[in-house]
Amino acid sequence: MSNKNTMILAVGGALLVGGIATAAFLAGGASKQADLAGTSTGLSDAVDGVDPASLPAGAELTQADVVAVSPVRKARQITATVTESTAVVQTVNSTRQEQQCQDVVVQERAAERDGNVGGTVAGAVIGGLVGNQIGGGNGRKAATVAGAVAGGVIGNQVDKRHVGGRVTERTERQCQTTDVPVSEDKVVGYDVTYRTPDGIVATRRMDSKPGQTIVLDADSEVTAYDVTYRLDGAEHQVRLPQRPQGDQLTLVDGQVPGAIQ
Repeated sequence: MSNKNTMILAVGGALLVGGIATAAFLAGGASKQADLAGTSTGLSDAVDGVDPASLPAGAELTQADVVAVSPVRKARQITATVTESTAVVQTVNSTRQEQQCQDVVVQERAAERDGNVGGTVAGAVIGGLVGNQIGGGNGRKAATVAGAVAGGVIGNQVDKRHVGGRVTERTERQCQTTDVPVSEDKVVGYDVTYRTPDGIVATRRMDSKPGQTIVLDADSEVTAYDVTYRLDGAEHQVRLPQRPQGDQLTLVDGQVPGAIQ
């Protein structure tokens, strides 16, 4: 009976040791699987957007510091619908030169007689006739000559002392140039009300009258990001479709995954 009990105890102890070993083995395997799972998760977090399963075996992962991030923008046109257009009128004051003319009556007096012809001749004739009445024979001739000479001198002086000739009138057109003030209403622009594709209604002033639509100032949208990073003391730049999260980049075999070539 003693030998039988001893055998039973030996078998029980062996089973107990085997169970403990099996449990330890299973626990170690589970721990190892957990460690592997943790490594896979860390790799997935380190390489954003990259499936760890797609990485080549033995890929080298490197962390680089992000130095700067600059958005890359692309211009785009925005067309708005015109809902109202009102002319802006401004009064402009200026001057212009204008010629003004009028008819003026001008009086003119005929030229005065100078006595050299008419008065002298008339005086000589009269003086000769008077002298001819004096004396007889040669005396009469002498008196006629003397009368003619004296009459010519007297007639000359009388004609010179004649005041005023014939007065005539004529119409003369006189003109002068003057500056005349001028006021003019001028269209200086248009207040245009428009609606954008987003439904925003706004007003702006334009130099000319628009059509049914207008093109607004070119807008821009972000299409990528230029990322500057530092690796081993040297700076590099890469273009990425998305802004990097955090202040580090993960490089796979020295390359940034997802970079735009």
